[in-house]
Amino acid sequence: MDLSQYRSSSSEKVRIQSLMSMVPENGSTALDVGARDGFFSRLLAEKYSVVTALDLTTPEIDHNQIACVKGDITSLDFSDAAFDLVFCAEVLEHIPPQVLTKACNELQRVTKKHLLVGIPYQQDIRVGRTTCSQCGGTNPPWGHVNNFDDDRLIKLFPQMTAAAICHVGKSTDRTNVLSAALMDLAGNPFGTYDQEEPCIHCGKAIGKPRIRTVPQRILTRVAFIGQQVQKRFVRPHGNWIHILFEKATR
Repeated sequence: MDLSQYRSSSSEKVRIQSLMSMVPENGSTALDVGARDGFFSRLLAEKYSVVTALDLTTPEIDHNQIACVKGDITSLDFSDAAFDLVFCAEVLEHIPPQVLTKACNELQRVTKKHLLVGIPYQQDIRVGRTTCSQCGGTNPPWGHVNNFDDDRLIKLFPQMTAAAICHVGKSTDRTNVLSAALMDLAGNPFGTYDQEEPCIHCGKAIGKPRIRTVPQRILTRVAFIGQQVQKRFVRPHGNWIHILFEKATR
């Protein structure tokens, strides 16, 4: 994915503006979890004097206020209450469900006061699935293995209080059991094949969609009709949810 092109889209600009408007300005140290290319780390450095950018591989960010480190969200190598703000956007949807609670506990542990979380809201992760060209396994879009609403997200952080909640954008993406199953049989030809995330089954690049047979083309058409019929009855909801959590001072 071309990140610069993606971030120039109107919907992404709205998401970025929402997140940054919720960043508290009364601290000096911040941790950006899942920093990638450092886009948000640089924005945070405009408000915090020291920013730590963390990812599974060491980020490469040339900025005198940003320290780049390699780390795992499920086992952060920082002391308790090490940062005034922990920033975690577009990360939790990728965390394997069996370690999600552990990851959230780590985020709570290392923040002194604030935690800002941003994730897709009520995402139907059956929409946009891919079929791995290497192993044939079915993958959720963009490697999103979790979906969230307000209640689920808040319950993941029992040590903190939700100080502000913002729903951003609009989505009506929904499918159904039958259409999703038919798309799987058809090889999921319209999935997110330009994603960087590897196959959750074999760990290799997902590759391109396979050439469909005539029966698979028919299945695709039937699945598409089913999705379009259902879409008429779907109420629009936010595309993302952003929550600023606060830790109670003792």
